Amino acid sequence: MLEALIHQATVWVLPVLFAITMHEAAHGYVAWKLGDDTAYQRGRVSFNPLRHVDPVGTVLVPVLLIVLRAPFVFGWAKPVPVNFYRLRQPRRDMILVAVAGPLTNLLLAFVSAWLLRWVDLLPEVAAAWAQETLQLSVLLNVLLAVFNMLPLPPLDGGRVAVGLLPNSLALPLASLERYGLFIIIGAFLVPPIIGRELGLDLNVFGRLVLEPTWWISRQIGHVMGLT
Repeated sequence: MLEALIHQATVWVLPVLFAITMHEAAHGYVAWKLGDDTAYQRGRVSFNPLRHVDPVGTVLVPVLLIVLRAPFVFGWAKPVPVNFYRLRQPRRDMILVAVAGPLTNLLLAFVSAWLLRWVDLLPEVAAAWAQETLQLSVLLNVLLAVFNMLPLPPLDGGRVAVGLLPNSLALPLASLERYGLFIIIGAFLVPPIIGRELGLDLNVFGRLVLEPTWWISRQIGHVMGLT
């Protein structure tokens, strides 16, 4: 049992750290290049995962959801500080800063899929571990990209929506940011519970996140020549 847990931990650690670190660093880097150096000055344009890990969101919440056997595992890193009013073109640049994270995750997914083509060159034991780790990296990075592009603040997709919508719609949507995480957790947790009582499949997370994640991951595999 202990050996299996250690194996799972080693398989998960690198994909999770790379996905979170690169995602958050991308936000900070793009904001820096577009005029706001807040994240840079606070050391968040960094490949050091300790600068991005949130003890509650990255560790405690996912562990609790796993222990409680929740229908999905949810977590977050420390938000990268961005002062949108310091950006050269705030409305446009807010969109660019927001999409930088998910696009970086998709890039990592493609890189992981490409590396999968070469795992057979490794010794047998190392090849098995590398294959499992890289496959997980593809899925995890695609999942993060899909999840973060849901159009609700404080997720990246919410910031994109706020930047694209007219003020009459953007301002009410932006005002939801302080409640966004609670809305998301409630929307993903409550319907499956109700559905089980009614004998219905109300897995919102599966429909909105998991199904697109599997489809996009398969397409990446095809593009990279994987079977």
